[in-house]
Amino acid sequence: MVKLSAVHNLDGPEEILPTTRPTLSYYLVLVLVVIPLCAVTPVSWFYVIYSLYTGSIWTFASGQYIFFAIALAEVLFSVYHYNLAKLVSGPSPVQPPNVVDLQAAFRRVLQSGLASLPEDGPYDAETLDFDHPGSPAEFIANLSFDDSRAVDFRSYMRTWFKKVPWSAIRKHELRQWLYWSIFNTNMPSLEDMPATHRHTIDEAVELIEKRSGSEIPEGSNPAVTPMLLTLDDVRISFRPFLWYIFVAVTHLLAHKLLEHHWGAEFNVHGDVEYMIRIPENWDPENPKTRPIVFLHGLGLGLFHYGILITGLLQRFSDRPLLVPIQSHISQRIFHNTFSRPLSKRATVEGIAGAMRKHGFVSEGDGSYGAGVGDPITGVTMLSHSNGSFTHAWMLKAFPHLISRSCFVDPVTFCLWEGDVCYNFFYKACKTGFDMLMYYFVCSEVGVANFLHRHFDWSANSLWYEEIPHAKDPSKSMFVLGGKDFIVNSDRVVRYLKSHGIKKGLLYTPEHTHGQAFFNGSDVFNRIMDWLEESQ
Repeated sequence: MVKLSAVHNLDGPEEILPTTRPTLSYYLVLVLVVIPLCAVTPVSWFYVIYSLYTGSIWTFASGQYIFFAIALAEVLFSVYHYNLAKLVSGPSPVQPPNVVDLQAAFRRVLQSGLASLPEDGPYDAETLDFDHPGSPAEFIANLSFDDSRAVDFRSYMRTWFKKVPWSAIRKHELRQWLYWSIFNTNMPSLEDMPATHRHTIDEAVELIEKRSGSEIPEGSNPAVTPMLLTLDDVRISFRPFLWYIFVAVTHLLAHKLLEHHWGAEFNVHGDVEYMIRIPENWDPENPKTRPIVFLHGLGLGLFHYGILITGLLQRFSDRPLLVPIQSHISQRIFHNTFSRPLSKRATVEGIAGAMRKHGFVSEGDGSYGAGVGDPITGVTMLSHSNGSFTHAWMLKAFPHLISRSCFVDPVTFCLWEGDVCYNFFYKACKTGFDMLMYYFVCSEVGVANFLHRHFDWSANSLWYEEIPHAKDPSKSMFVLGGKDFIVNSDRVVRYLKSHGIKKGLLYTPEHTHGQAFFNGSDVFNRIMDWLEESQ
């Protein structure tokens, strides 16, 4: 019998987060970057109102009218931005999936980590000959309080309650969180709750108590507030019109550079906009020239990932490259899908349709979720950060179209543990980098709208068994950095290793989020070498 070598600290679930003060870099970024940008709008309002109220506008020199026009544009845009922020702060338009499917997903979460799998396990099978076989086949037994699996579960489960000690959680707050995670709405009183919903919640509470090896006390603790991502207030930071003009100009420049210098084309299939470059001499029957599909993450879209995209175009000049452009997470506020992100189904059908259209896969490859038919060669799919959500959707809907998968800084694994949600939206800023991320990414209206109001944890979560050939290093690669400020990389690495993923796992302890794509770095070169392989 193989025994776990890891020692679990029984005090872990009761650990109180240390109180730390913001660093000097936090205040420098706040004063030198964030406050000046935030001040543009009120200063513009003051300038316009003062000019009109005093009548000084009628005595302006020609150059002053330019400044007045810019200030007026900022004023008008701030009204638009305010109404847009108010619109996206409303109720989530996303309907919860089938309750039966959600219950199955929730059970899968509880089964995760139950098996006595060694963290460096070389095993292929999910089920092992232990007291608690591998997930997802095992029975959810009533664990003892000091069972290492119960301790571990309590440690990460409390993240959904903003990392308060496990002993502080009461059943009322637990039911609130469960009701949100299953029904995507606020919990009514127990008296007003439909009987079927009450049964579902009570069953879930019982399973959590078994899994955690503890009985959750009745009652409520007002000091504990669960993270209810799609229900909580959307934190949006206003930014000036000039910022979005800058974003639009950089996207246009990247568009023109890719089009004229690299021979890329821009097209739309269904509702999905994408960039594509197909070499004139491309042979679709040659596995060495398998197409690459790159799914980008949050940021500034083509401009943000320009170095990586041009690097792919240059190194793989004999292979097609397709890059879906996700405007709603690229701060393209003037795009028609910015405030109305495409649904999961529209996204995957658009990408799969574009792949068929350009000959990446055969025409008769089946429909959404069918999983039938054979691709001509299949594609190599590369995703980064938020792009791993779309990668997960594609693997679930069209696994037969993807021959090889590379996940860089993936946020789709262990999503059920709450670290990504907590680190991105709820963790207090302490450093200058934290403040930059919060202002320029997390609190941008399009990003906040997508992740706060269009988040589906069960659809976005990817499990080991949903990845074809996950343990084959020639077909699956996972790249993680030990200092990632969004992903709890240690947890993800542990999860992947416990299922036998070893050679395909590239873990760099000193790297942070996005550092893997630094051109010329060892990790970047290893990713490129892997993409070049022809298996």
